[in-house]
Amino acid sequence: MNLKITSHHVEITPAMRSHLEDKLARVLSHFDQVQTVSAILAINNEKEKELRNHAEITIHLKGKDIFAEAHHADMYHAMDLVVDKLDRQIIKHKEKVQNHHHQTIKNT
Repeated sequence: MNLKITSHHVEITPAMRSHLEDKLARVLSHFDQVQTVSAILAINNEKEKELRNHAEITIHLKGKDIFAEAHHADMYHAMDLVVDKLDRQIIKHKEKVQNHHHQTIKNT
């Protein structure tokens, strides 16, 4: 897995990087055909404090891209939320791929 982390108005600390890598390892254990992962972490100048920290992740799979984003007052919670969203999307995609290959058309 190639992980590319981009930041906007925030410095990526080693703790943030390791936290994101640990969370993504759980997601990637469900589906092993991941080519690259792109993450963007930003602090926006929103008036509502709950929406200031913004995390978005794009996972590039073979033939499909999966995208999720989340906002929270804390950057670590925003990363957790976006990884949870990606986890649900990866599981759904995996079920679709597996069910598609096992369907047969029977003519009677």
